[in-house]
Amino acid sequence: MYICPMYSKELIKGTLKTIILRLLEENGRMYGYEITQRVKEITEGQLVLTEGALYPTLHKLESDGLLTTEKEFIGKRVRKYYSLTPSGNTETLNKVNEFQEFVRVMQLILKPKTA
Repeated sequence: MYICPMYSKELIKGTLKTIILRLLEENGRMYGYEITQRVKEITEGQLVLTEGALYPTLHKLESDGLLTTEKEFIGKRVRKYYSLTPSGNTETLNKVNEFQEFVRVMQLILKPKTA
């Protein structure tokens, strides 16, 4: 589930992998809750990711070989950190470029040049 009154669930779902990959590229390694909080912070609360949306995507990225995990014990708790693999770094670049190009094309549609 995504909590975002301004954007459709489908729109967020279509960009979630790109969001996660980009955050990991910027921050090196992060744990799940940290990712949700960083998204909330960056978007000033306009986009809030729930665990139900985040963790299946993280697991999919991991099974695709784009992420590695590392467990760290914090007291009695275990925190699972995610970081990019070399393939993940490449895929991040591809996803970001793809999304930027998509936004450019959408701008052509939304704001067509007048003849």
